[in-house]
Amino acid sequence: MIVVIKPGTLTLEIERTCQELRSWNVIPEPIVGKHQVAIGLIGDTAALNPQQIQQLSPFIEKVIRVNKPYKRASLEFRHGEPSSVIVSTPNGLVTFGQNYPIVSIAGPCSVENEEMIVETAQLVKAAGAKFLRGGAYKPRTSPYAFQGHGAPALDLLATARQATGLGIVTEVMDTADLEKVAEVADIIQIGARNMQNFSLLKRVGAINKPVVLKRGLSATIEEWLMAAEYILAAGNPNVILCERGIRTFDRQYTRNTLDLTAVPVLRSLTHLPIMVDPSHGTGLAEYVPTMAKAAIVAGADSLMIEVHPNPKKALSDGSQSLSLQQYEEFMKQIAIIGQAVCRWPQEYPLSTVPLGSHRQLSTSSSANP
Repeated sequence: MIVVIKPGTLTLEIERTCQELRSWNVIPEPIVGKHQVAIGLIGDTAALNPQQIQQLSPFIEKVIRVNKPYKRASLEFRHGEPSSVIVSTPNGLVTFGQNYPIVSIAGPCSVENEEMIVETAQLVKAAGAKFLRGGAYKPRTSPYAFQGHGAPALDLLATARQATGLGIVTEVMDTADLEKVAEVADIIQIGARNMQNFSLLKRVGAINKPVVLKRGLSATIEEWLMAAEYILAAGNPNVILCERGIRTFDRQYTRNTLDLTAVPVLRSLTHLPIMVDPSHGTGLAEYVPTMAKAAIVAGADSLMIEVHPNPKKALSDGSQSLSLQQYEEFMKQIAIIGQAVCRWPQEYPLSTVPLGSHRQLSTSSSANP
């Protein structure tokens, strides 16, 4: 339930209204918008009468019942205002959100060694990335596949962070590892296979770290938003939703089906920032640039791209990783689209590719031998 306060209401009156609402056994959460303040009511609001609540104060303009099962994640909860997630990195503050420049995240599927991760971090930073992604703990379908170096890889990520000032995005798989992952990560990633690991979602919601929540392999949009609700309900408002492809009937030509329809659909349902991962979404490096461009046009706030110095020798997901040279060219190309939609950061490298060019990246010409 949302209580909309009349424009121009003094802060003191808003606080008094919140105090009165607490006596109704609900938790009032003020939401400050550009022109107006609303108060979200959390708790069992089914039996509450909106007309009675409106009579509590002359400063209440109207009361709206939120019909979505995901309350805090709902766009209604913020009275139609998009939210933003601000992340502190050694290089400064970075903001994810609909009204901010596109944020680029890049790096390997798995952290392999110090030379590899530092080299990757230095190049993706030079190309315009704000965050380095890298897996220390990797969920794999096969128990015999490489599952990451664990805690030693976290130390390597910390080394790359110190060397470049990039923020770190890395995945946590187990509540037992959350504390040590949080010491290194600027953003904690919940992977697709853990989207409905409710114990983990609650624990992540109880810490003060931004979270990237990837969509489950076969999750509906409502299931995804309900998973986000677990994190929000536990007290952490800094959630970024990441579309990374879903499983469909055709897996011969792509690893997953990248559901870009989810971006505008989410815009109509939630205030949370939206990220797209075309690397996992397609599974093949040759399709990543095209789908990244499409994601920007669809309205994505951030892109997560897998990059490796030598994809052919990567310990995991080499087929969907761009080489360092390819990523540099990739950033120049997507700048065309970013500039066209007025969301390309001024400090990012500008494209030298003529507007209207349909040149594609070659996955063989610039790959390391």
